Amino acid sequence: MIKLRNENIAVPVVLFAGILWSFGPLVVRYIDQADLFAWQYLFTRGITIFILLNIFLFFEEGISFYKNYLKIGISGVIGGSGLGFAMILFIWSITNTTAAVTLLCLASMPFITALLGFLFLKEKITTNVWLAIIVATIGIFIMSIGDFEKGSLLGFLLGILSAAGFSVFSVSLRWRKETPKFTTVAFAGIFCAIISGIILLSNDLNFLSTSKNQSLFATHGVLVCLGLILYSIGSKNIPAAELTLLSLTEIVGGIFWVWLPILGINEVPSNTTVIGGFLIFLSLVYYSLMIKQNRRFIALN
Repeated sequence: MIKLRNENIAVPVVLFAGILWSFGPLVVRYIDQADLFAWQYLFTRGITIFILLNIFLFFEEGISFYKNYLKIGISGVIGGSGLGFAMILFIWSITNTTAAVTLLCLASMPFITALLGFLFLKEKITTNVWLAIIVATIGIFIMSIGDFEKGSLLGFLLGILSAAGFSVFSVSLRWRKETPKFTTVAFAGIFCAIISGIILLSNDLNFLSTSKNQSLFATHGVLVCLGLILYSIGSKNIPAAELTLLSLTEIVGGIFWVWLPILGINEVPSNTTVIGGFLIFLSLVYYSLMIKQNRRFIALN
């Protein structure tokens, strides 16, 4: 793994990873009839993630990289499956509501992770974190009211379930810290592709879409992998509290790109999304400040 000798470089590296991830919603919005080709998207993106991460692991660890799959264990299977379901639910969420709602649902992931850690790993939740969770929950409730009024409540609910899937992945890594994390993500990619392939076969659907769509499917997979690699390089020198704040780059950027008129989408968030989103951002900032004394590192490896 590339190591950063200057820790000051770690922050911009992680920020750039977030920026790469933030282009994901824009890529999805450029897909022609994304709701009709969601399973083709998931199949291609899953395969892309699996192949690229294994190529990366090969250059990092040599031919013996495959032994990581023997070490993945039950925690890796659970985490990879959770991440795979999160990938599946993401596309169904963003095609049934605005990108802002989906991304803000994903922003609630630290709090869902804290709750799952409390329930399954007996991790303590301080009063300050409970307060942040309550504020975020109020923000989520406000967004749900707006989506209910617009008839896009399904997209909101799928977004929350997607965030829960990502949280299952995070908690599984805390449960068994020696689980090979990149291999678990690669497992999630092939899991996603297998599920999608089964559904495509059972419904007698084509595995491929148009050349334009296929390019966009693969592009999103590349963005995910490049972001993961950069994140893994930079996150080793950044504590969890700072990483929580830096993760906002993906959320803010994703909302901004689909709104920016010059990029051709011009998707404007509703008032309830803005109000609810502001409360979620406020809770995330407060959460990060409260755990700033925690020098725990959560780097991928």
